[in-house]
Amino acid sequence: MGRSSTPVSLIGGVHAVMAALQGRRPVYRVWRLASATRDNDVLEQELAVHGLSAEPIERSELDRRLPNIAHQGVAAEIAAPEAIDEQALAETIALAGSTSLVLALDQIQDPHNLGACLRSAAAAGVDAVIAPRRQAVGLTSSAIKVAAGGAEYVPFARVTNLARTLTWLQDAGYFSTGLEGEAPSSIDTLDLGGRHVIVAGGEADGLRRRTTDCCDRLGSIPLCGSIESLNVSVAVGVALFEARRQQRQGG
Repeated sequence: MGRSSTPVSLIGGVHAVMAALQGRRPVYRVWRLASATRDNDVLEQELAVHGLSAEPIERSELDRRLPNIAHQGVAAEIAAPEAIDEQALAETIALAGSTSLVLALDQIQDPHNLGACLRSAAAAGVDAVIAPRRQAVGLTSSAIKVAAGGAEYVPFARVTNLARTLTWLQDAGYFSTGLEGEAPSSIDTLDLGGRHVIVAGGEADGLRRRTTDCCDRLGSIPLCGSIESLNVSVAVGVALFEARRQQRQGG
């Protein structure tokens, strides 16, 4: 399929563009502020490796193309990331190892939260991030920017039925822990080793009842002081790295 028929996406930010250049999807064009210094610049060196050069652009035009995104004076046109389907997810899971870690997101609405979750997932070596097709944000430009490369490295699967997918993962040998602020057991007291799914709920209502029913158990993150809850992306990061800590220590 040629570029003319391939969906494209605009991304902004130095880290996002660098990650795209080093990723799997084609980068078609790169723009940079006309006033930017280019001599001995890491971004320019990376562009040269790929046979590209940054086209000069004015800040006002960058702001128009990427509204509400902190583009840092850099933007790129790339092949749009695409969520994988259930079949591709199954192929990914089939290749996963005995300490595979999966993140399931139940109706995350804010692209910034999705991007932050993808970034944490990439840093934690998560094998896949799963979200429902309906009533959940997809891979928008804002999500990709906040992910700072995470969208390039972690498969993002959109599934028809999240509860059914969790049940399928359990049949594939995964144990699932849902994050719930009111759960009596703290995640640092639970066994998060082996093949594990961390399940996090949406910003407004948390986990849906049907999703909760499909989790093997619920766990909370212990908090100190007067703060009663964490942003979902922060909670996800804490849980993923607790799981990895336990796996490194053998349980």
